[in-house]
Amino acid sequence: MQMTGKKILGGTFVVSIMGASLLYFYLRSARQTQLQAVPFSISETRLDPQDEARPAREGMVWIRGGSYARGCFNCDLADSLPIHRVRLTGFWLDETPVTNEQFTHFVDETHYVTIAERVPKAEDFPDVPKDQLVPGSAVFVAPDSAVPLVNALRWWKYQPGASWRQPEGPGSAIASRNDHPAVHIAFFDAEAYCKHVGKRLVTEAEFEFAARGGLEGKLYSWGDDLKPGGRWLANIWQGHFPNYNQVEDGYRSTSPVKAFPPNGYGLYDMSGNVWQWTSDWYRSDYYQTLANQTGDIQDPKGPTESFDPQDPDLPKRVQRGGSFLCSAEYCTRYLVASRGKGDPGSAGSNTGFRCAQN
Repeated sequence: MQMTGKKILGGTFVVSIMGASLLYFYLRSARQTQLQAVPFSISETRLDPQDEARPAREGMVWIRGGSYARGCFNCDLADSLPIHRVRLTGFWLDETPVTNEQFTHFVDETHYVTIAERVPKAEDFPDVPKDQLVPGSAVFVAPDSAVPLVNALRWWKYQPGASWRQPEGPGSAIASRNDHPAVHIAFFDAEAYCKHVGKRLVTEAEFEFAARGGLEGKLYSWGDDLKPGGRWLANIWQGHFPNYNQVEDGYRSTSPVKAFPPNGYGLYDMSGNVWQWTSDWYRSDYYQTLANQTGDIQDPKGPTESFDPQDPDLPKRVQRGGSFLCSAEYCTRYLVASRGKGDPGSAGSNTGFRCAQN
């Protein structure tokens, strides 16, 4: 990986590789807080009784309008507090993240070139020799042994040639992964896809409401038990991160988008597998700015601008859901209320998306 100051070749910053806010994820204490569900009285989900089911749309699920308590109670996630009530108008949401097969159709129709496939601009990387300005993206590479969790570059590599077509770089392919989520998708790539198919990116508030699947105040999109009945319900990391993945869930990297059961709304992969872009700008204090508002907050679209005190010079968009790299011992971003963040112009081997529609 070539770096100029904080910037890494490929449009990604050290503290936000893959949009996963690595400084926040991996430099925070490894101490595990005893997770608790949100009190019922705070978290009651209320569906709009006037919002009836809609005629089916292929590959999408109608999410009835309603209100819920957004945020995470006692989850050691400062940017997910305070809990506040949100009311949403009903909307359609893709039942899965966009797959390689779907993204292939989009590219075939539009000849779109993703950011990972473009030659980086010399003006963005003035200290990088021109012969090193080559298309590529960030790829997770497990180290051979345990390493201190203070330098994400020990397990992330800028891989020339890596893109949605070649997830691990030259020599890899998606021929056997048509039903896996498309990865190495930057925010602008996701936005272009959704626009082409007559949809839009989901808002952060919509994503959490849908991910909860009608459950009230639960930790995960399926309940409060991470592994109910001894069964893994999402593609996440088991073992010691980043060097040893026990692969108890059956997948070392991405998985088919319907490999795990859907949540209560019939949505797949709302937790784990790949990070998913939302349309909201990220601010670490955004929920705090809403705390003084009375009543339910109607259809929030996020702040008007981004600010991350850990990396104040880089605007970020919110990502949700966590990925196959999220671990119970560190990055617990499969928690249903947890928030991720990423540079809109960068992506990596665990970044995807899904679309919404009014």
